[in-house]
Amino acid sequence: MHPSPPLNELFRIMPKVYLESLGCPKNRVDSELMLGLAWREGAEIVSDPEAADVVVVNTCGFIDAAKRESIDTILSLAQWKAAATHRRLIVTGCLVQRYGEELAEALPEVDAFLGTGDFHRLPELLGDTPARSSAPYRGAAHLLPEGNWPRLRTGEFFSAYVKVSEGCDHRCSFCIIPKIRGRHESRPMDSILAEVEQLVAEGVVEINLVAQDLTAYGRDRRDGTTLARLLRELSRVRGLQWIRLLYNYPRYVTEELLETVATEEKVCPYIDIPLQHASTRVLRAMRRERDGEQLRRLLARIRKAVPGVAIRTAFIVGFPGETEEDFRILLDFVREQRFERLGAFIYSREEGTAAAEHPEQVSAAVKRRRYQQLMEVQARISADHQREQIGKILPVLVCGQDHHGRWFGRTPTQAPEIDGVVYLRGPAPVGKIVPARIVGASTYDLRAVWLEQATVDSSPVGL
Repeated sequence: MHPSPPLNELFRIMPKVYLESLGCPKNRVDSELMLGLAWREGAEIVSDPEAADVVVVNTCGFIDAAKRESIDTILSLAQWKAAATHRRLIVTGCLVQRYGEELAEALPEVDAFLGTGDFHRLPELLGDTPARSSAPYRGAAHLLPEGNWPRLRTGEFFSAYVKVSEGCDHRCSFCIIPKIRGRHESRPMDSILAEVEQLVAEGVVEINLVAQDLTAYGRDRRDGTTLARLLRELSRVRGLQWIRLLYNYPRYVTEELLETVATEEKVCPYIDIPLQHASTRVLRAMRRERDGEQLRRLLARIRKAVPGVAIRTAFIVGFPGETEEDFRILLDFVREQRFERLGAFIYSREEGTAAAEHPEQVSAAVKRRRYQQLMEVQARISADHQREQIGKILPVLVCGQDHHGRWFGRTPTQAPEIDGVVYLRGPAPVGKIVPARIVGASTYDLRAVWLEQATVDSSPVGL
């Protein structure tokens, strides 16, 4: 019989790792890559921090609310660490990239910090217990994954986010992302295709393309690569059924892209395009590259080119210097355009941005009132759109049961997590696209009966 290895050797070989991912889907992709890299090096991935030897917190540092959530999560897990001497706590992500030295000084409970371009170094920290690193690892602002990197997905087995680029070249006055994630850089198309083919082999039927600026994809490569070309190549991947576009910047919505969305059957007729405001005065203060009339023309082009398109947008209320007249222009614009989906954000004053230095900051009470007014207007519009779906037969990707036991899914024009869902009567095959007759609607959700014996083309076009 061979003697048992020392405990520290066992720990080096097979640490149990739990990862808490905060923030956006782009951050989730990084988290899943970290888990994959740790697993490849022999770590055991667990779903409960109480079962872990190492806990990783992948943070968000975009706005105040996200920063507070990140800090609260770290402090909570510091209590977990204090309960056993062998436990380690590692913090990664945007908050580290933005505030690395301050975090290292303020949080002695944390054993190591990794910036956004260094998450691939996580396996180095999973061996024998190292001395606490007083300085964060912060090299490049971002890291583009290779197509063959292992990835342990944490969400639905039939759906995945795919990151096609990193960074952003725009300099919006309210946004800190370019300082955190760096300049825009596109992944090679072959790398993306290899990843998607692997995802489909694992059972994925739906992908959601994400980036800080999706429509800029390929512009830095100067080899003819465009987002439209990528969509055409992805459409040839056998077994992939739906492709959805998230985070499209208005400037690079080209005719080629719109034609591709309209003609490629696998591309969902859904365009997520944050516009941020409608008042030309506010847009200029935001350093956006379109004025109100240009946005109207852009939206008209999209609707003309892609019949049946669902447009999702986002607006910021309470931007510094926003007057009641500016806000009225925004409300009128929303009533006029009747967006199928809309999200609103209360302006967050972020240090290091130009807008943070603006002398005319809007009070918290006014910002909350404007947010509520905008969402009330959109709620009425959304309810109208939902009622228009009643009686239609739509393809629905079955997602499973929610925490109330209700079966639900989504249509091609409902993105995961941010949009409403379709509630289905009775069980349906999870991960499959089924025909469903819409029988009811609420402000944001639909109710449907899935037609078990019927057939439906899984193509999202024309819905």
